[in-house]
Amino acid sequence: MNMHERNWYALHVKSRHEFVTDGELKKKGIENYLPLVTQLRQWKDRKKSLKLPLFPGYLFVHTSPDPEALYNVLRTRGVVNFVSLVPGHPSLVPPEEVDSLRLLVESGRELDLYPNLHAGMMVWVRRGPLKGAVGVLKSKGVHYMFHINIEILGRSVGVKLYADDIEAA
Repeated sequence: MNMHERNWYALHVKSRHEFVTDGELKKKGIENYLPLVTQLRQWKDRKKSLKLPLFPGYLFVHTSPDPEALYNVLRTRGVVNFVSLVPGHPSLVPPEEVDSLRLLVESGRELDLYPNLHAGMMVWVRRGPLKGAVGVLKSKGVHYMFHINIEILGRSVGVKLYADDIEAA
């Protein structure tokens, strides 16, 4: 592998440090990509449109595989580690995936992020009136909704929830 060639890597960053790490990498002159989406957030007294990370806790960095360059990235404020399938060896992110992600984000279209869920999987509700309920993911419905079967007193109750309201148990 050519040490002067640059590759894309995924970085795991501290919770709520995506913007800080993005700024610190830019100060160091290290190319990176923090995909952002606009979301409408509701407070008791108002609604506000916010730019939020598409993948909370992660961003992408474009750098040389040279150990010194990788170490320089790791020393950046907010960085936890490189995402790696083999411990100690940062995994490459194909440039086509980063390019495609940029196109999707820059299209301005509404994006939905889906956790890796499939029918039959145990899931739990992470927010809303059913927060904490555990059930089985039954099927993927229309308009990006999922049907969850929650067993209450030995009976099943079906309910539709958005994908971002549930997580694998």
